Amino acid sequence: MNLNRREFLQMLAAAGAAGLALDGPPALAQGGKNFYDIPKSGNVHLLHFTDCHAQLLPIYFREPDANLGIAAARGRAPHMVGDKLLKYFGIKPGSREAHAFTYLDFEKAARAYGKVGGFAHLATLVKQIKASRPGALLLDGGDTWQGSATALWTQGQDMVDACKLLGVDVMTGHWEFTLGADRVRQVIEKDFKGKIDFLAQNVQTADFGDPVFPPYVIRLINGVPVAIIGQAFPYTPIANPRYLVPEWSFGIREESLQKQVDEVRGKGAQAVILLSHNGMDVDVKMAARVRGIDAILGGHTHDGVPAPIVVKNAGGQTLVTNAGSNGKFLGVLDLDVKGGVVAGFRYKLLPVFADLLPADKEMEAYIKRARAPYEAKLNERLAVTEGLLYRRGNFNGTFDQLILDGLMAVKDAEIAFSPGFRWGTSLLPGQPILMEHLLDQTAITYPYTTVTAMTGETIKTILEDVCDNLFNPDPYYQQGGDMVRVGGLRYTCEPAAKMGSRISDMTLNGKPLEAAGKYKVASWAPVSEEAKHAGGEPIWDLMAKYLREQKVIKPRKLNLPKLKGVDGNPGMA
Repeated sequence: MNLNRREFLQMLAAAGAAGLALDGPPALAQGGKNFYDIPKSGNVHLLHFTDCHAQLLPIYFREPDANLGIAAARGRAPHMVGDKLLKYFGIKPGSREAHAFTYLDFEKAARAYGKVGGFAHLATLVKQIKASRPGALLLDGGDTWQGSATALWTQGQDMVDACKLLGVDVMTGHWEFTLGADRVRQVIEKDFKGKIDFLAQNVQTADFGDPVFPPYVIRLINGVPVAIIGQAFPYTPIANPRYLVPEWSFGIREESLQKQVDEVRGKGAQAVILLSHNGMDVDVKMAARVRGIDAILGGHTHDGVPAPIVVKNAGGQTLVTNAGSNGKFLGVLDLDVKGGVVAGFRYKLLPVFADLLPADKEMEAYIKRARAPYEAKLNERLAVTEGLLYRRGNFNGTFDQLILDGLMAVKDAEIAFSPGFRWGTSLLPGQPILMEHLLDQTAITYPYTTVTAMTGETIKTILEDVCDNLFNPDPYYQQGGDMVRVGGLRYTCEPAAKMGSRISDMTLNGKPLEAAGKYKVASWAPVSEEAKHAGGEPIWDLMAKYLREQKVIKPRKLNLPKLKGVDGNPGMA
């Protein structure tokens, strides 16, 4: 069935109202050879993955059971979880797609459907889709060179080489910058030159505001000029250490983006794509304010969204997508460009199931070579888990809880904080916890542990600040990841309350926290340069010691806040 743009939008609106997905996962066959048989549409083809966080091998990855939408985002994708997401997008419960897109029956489904992702399996899928779509471009949304032990130990080189072999054409970035400005420049000038375009229209020099990276590239796809504009994570120096990129300035930079869109249109681009690492809520707002973008292929928030959001703006409409994380998904966007404009489009977000896709031999051999020098260290058995270990979710995850417990035990602290990172693989009950798995949760370039005496007032200020980064009703003020994970301390959170009023009822051992009282707080991943020189051991050393001593890890009891005002919110299980 071929649809023009107006017909597509009408069907999408009707499907959303009816709780059905248009060209979403339900259209996929349930298994085997036909699962990835996606008929070609249109004449311009773009493949997209994002936030793989350096996972070269197939993994388990549990989707969140808490992804709250506040204000205008309440009840809108991506802020739906579990059966509410399935119903909205018309996905059959218990199916492969249900497992890919939700946390439901995770352990049982993971054992049934196997692992997801893996670059050798992703490579097979990319080649298969490209074979049916001549001229297709492969876009990498960033957070690619960080997230694993080998990426840390090689300064991202294992991922750089893997992406070249995968056939990436264009990328933007975020965690890449935590390797430092010099390393980013080195990769672009040495490894990517003539092969991969690294784009970021919103990164400038801090002194004179000159562009650090090319803002866009125009490529011919089957004779159609297509512009790809890059949008790096706007808040890199806030969410990560500024000292790693001291001479660069980041921001959303709407006006600059509009200028770039107008410029590429003036140069004859018939389709304009924004390759974004903003996060989906930011992309939705941006799509309503910047005219002339046909589609935003987004990342950062790790949202696997089965069907796109279509956003109206002064220039028409913009398709907004987000393609999940950890190599779990490949987005396929087909555009039908006629008469110099996009007349229609089709979109699929394909789950990458390792058991349905044979490993690409060339990529498989590369991965084996890249990992060979580190295998002994990666495979050190630290402990075994009796419960499911995962990270993803607004407030806490069992692997986060394990890190909190380790911090408090080793540092003899009353309270512990752990960052609300969205990356980190999952482990099923009965699996050994290897050094590789620990580093999947902790492999960053600023891993230092700290112990600080904090007043109750300071603790509340920290919680309020992080909470506002997550739940500010204006997406442009959402500057971080998920909520900081908290050990020891109990508190109440009202996400929809005003800034400075979301956190209340803070207690420690059943007693109210005193504003002027002093409390011993352990944490890790400080963004200040001073903490870098304070001498705290890396979190992986602390946790490896803790796990070796524990040997068997009992199921974790999550320390979750009491939530107010979220009843009926489809972003909460």
